[in-house]
Amino acid sequence: MSQPAAVDGRLGVAKTYKLYVGGAFPRSESGRSYPVRDVQGTLLAHAALASRKDVRDAVSAARSAFGGWSGATAYNRGQVLYRVAEMLQGRHDRFVDVVAEAEGVPRERATALVDASIDRWVWYAGWTDKLSGVLGSVNQVAGPLVNWSTPEPTGVVGVLAPQSSALLGLVDVLAPVLATGCTAVVVASENRPLPAIELAEVFATSDVPGGVANLLTGHVAELAPWLAAHAEVQALDLAGAPAELTTELERAAADTVKRVLPRPATEPDPMRPPGIARLRAFTEIKTVWHPVGR
Repeated sequence: MSQPAAVDGRLGVAKTYKLYVGGAFPRSESGRSYPVRDVQGTLLAHAALASRKDVRDAVSAARSAFGGWSGATAYNRGQVLYRVAEMLQGRHDRFVDVVAEAEGVPRERATALVDASIDRWVWYAGWTDKLSGVLGSVNQVAGPLVNWSTPEPTGVVGVLAPQSSALLGLVDVLAPVLATGCTAVVVASENRPLPAIELAEVFATSDVPGGVANLLTGHVAELAPWLAAHAEVQALDLAGAPAELTTELERAAADTVKRVLPRPATEPDPMRPPGIARLRAFTEIKTVWHPVGR
């Protein structure tokens, strides 16, 4: 087994990271962990190997947090997401190191990915109080009635994060879920989980309420079916799903009438400009009729 790099002449201490569930950092219920290595095979750390029970606990935490998060004002949610960007900026150099190690890219590329991740949080923070104006409408009707439609958050969203882009790809699928007022259970990149764990530490020290964002590490093929079949999960993003499991996951989601965002044929370029497709995907449109006049 490879050893962690020496630090100032001493043997480095390999850290065992935990899960992030309900605003806390529990160990996996199973007590399992697995080694995380860089592209050269050097041991970086150990990550918790989440189990079915951990999925249930994370969904329960997300469900409990949904009322408060979805009931907050859109402006307040924007402030919270902007605070995440501030915290990322404050830990910029640390994230550059982690991304460079995890993804095996030069430091210049890692810096660009971290900068884009910060900008992405700011971009989605700005959308929180604009969704209603863009996705909602006042509708023309015949008769003494007024009719309008407005977007509302879907509920708990299960997210299978992209496997290659461990930070920016994760932000790209998680930030829009939170911006809509949904809560999330995320299964991080299996082989590159450390940027997600670092992001969880940002959540824990920022204004994100416990349970709003929950991050699990482990084998995607083991965790994804339980997440897809869970009746308390209202939507599923298959961004980082294994290709051979996609059909099985879609069928499991259909049994509980989940909204499913399909797995792309190839992982998209994380540096592409963001859009509102994922914001639209995790909102439900509520239409209200009200009489006017006599």
